[in-house]
Amino acid sequence: MNPKGGYKKTIAAASRVLAMSALLCLPQLAFGAKIGDLETVHWWDQLQRFFSMRDEVVRAALLGSVFLGVSCGLLGSFIVVRKLALFGDALSHAVLPGVAVGYLMAGEKDPVAIFIGATVAGVLGTVLVNLIKRTTHIKEDSSLGMVLAGFYGVGIVLMNRIQKLPTGTQSGVDKFLFGQAAALTEQEIWMMGGVAVAALLLVLGFYRQFLIGSFDIGFARSLGLPAGLFHYALMVLLAFTVVVSLQAVGAVLVSAMLVIPAAAAYLLTDRMHRMLILASAFGVFAGLLGAFFSFLGNSLPTGPLMVLAASSVFAICFAFSPRHGVISRWRKHRTRRTRVQNENTLKAIYHIREERGFQGEGASLKELEERMGEGRSEVFRRVKALQSIGVCELRQVDGETQVFLNPEGWLRACAVVRNHRLWELYLTNQAEYEPDHVHDDAEVIEHVLGEETVRRLERLLDYPAKDPHGKLIPSLADLQRSLTREPSQSQATGYRMPNA
Repeated sequence: MNPKGGYKKTIAAASRVLAMSALLCLPQLAFGAKIGDLETVHWWDQLQRFFSMRDEVVRAALLGSVFLGVSCGLLGSFIVVRKLALFGDALSHAVLPGVAVGYLMAGEKDPVAIFIGATVAGVLGTVLVNLIKRTTHIKEDSSLGMVLAGFYGVGIVLMNRIQKLPTGTQSGVDKFLFGQAAALTEQEIWMMGGVAVAALLLVLGFYRQFLIGSFDIGFARSLGLPAGLFHYALMVLLAFTVVVSLQAVGAVLVSAMLVIPAAAAYLLTDRMHRMLILASAFGVFAGLLGAFFSFLGNSLPTGPLMVLAASSVFAICFAFSPRHGVISRWRKHRTRRTRVQNENTLKAIYHIREERGFQGEGASLKELEERMGEGRSEVFRRVKALQSIGVCELRQVDGETQVFLNPEGWLRACAVVRNHRLWELYLTNQAEYEPDHVHDDAEVIEHVLGEETVRRLERLLDYPAKDPHGKLIPSLADLQRSLTREPSQSQATGYRMPNA
């Protein structure tokens, strides 16, 4: 049994037990509040109220959602590229005891006291993680797991104590677990706006420093940049963002707003500045959409709806991202597989004609069956695929179906044969492979060699005419001459081997 694996499993199990205990102790906390729970009216009236924004609670929720989306999008992008997503999760849970202590110290739901308490708890959790990592052999993920579970457990115990106070049920402090955008006060809105503006100014002012430190901290230090200082500045600002977002999204889900919009943007672009813009836009969109459905629906919590909206954006990016989307990759894979099949069929036609000394210009389906080792239906399907892309024709000759390549098809057949034989010669001459060990590698590389690479191979091998097995290698000059040669018959559609 791997002791490290067992240790991690123990920590994960402890986290789950604490979370379940929290829900058992405070079952009412599992239900977040919706924006429109102050009164129940028809959905059409709710819709009109939302878009007219005549209600102060709607304006506060929307403004808070915009600030939340901007700050979480900006800082979440750096968290994702620095591979610190778990750190954001641990930080969001670590601030919970600070929320409770801030309430107990103030004796009421004072935003400033709760902000100070949560910030202190977040910074304490960050220091504790670094202390455990640096003074022991325990890895960072294990340290984060312990701090997440420990601080969250302390926070739940304190929350439970607050609920038992005479004013506990009316305190509203329980909303910090799952969020309540409807309860955002003007002071909390100002705090969220201040953190969002600070994040924006910090990123704009020190974009280069944050960028270099995010991808190569060693290179940043070699340039004389205070990478450690910027890292801790980012962590402090992240703690502020988590704290001010608790009222809107909750401690349980605020990490999702940090990670999901940034991860969705990461699927769409490889440029950091574009990722920052997209992540902020996704964060704002998710916040506004969550606020809208919470206001429109009946007993729908705000924080979870914001996270669901962000998850929907991520799901769309995951499916349709031009480079990393599942559907895009499936289409590329299918296109590449079809191209490889077509090139193998063209190569088989070339080999058939080569074996005949390039006598006759067509290849029968029977010859292709024997050459490719496939049945008639599969061979016919592949030939029809070639016909569909316009590189061959099917004709009946002496009662037999034959395939005739047009100039484009013949060029492509010669090109893939040339690639195959050049690579075989390169492996035998330059890599000193045995001639009978180069075929399988060439079967793969023949489909990916570009023209520039082929030109370099030809120069490196001194424009060879034959491969390691003594067969002719079609050259670019040969192919050009073959296409300018007069056909042997006026109706011929095939082309003779240029070297013959």
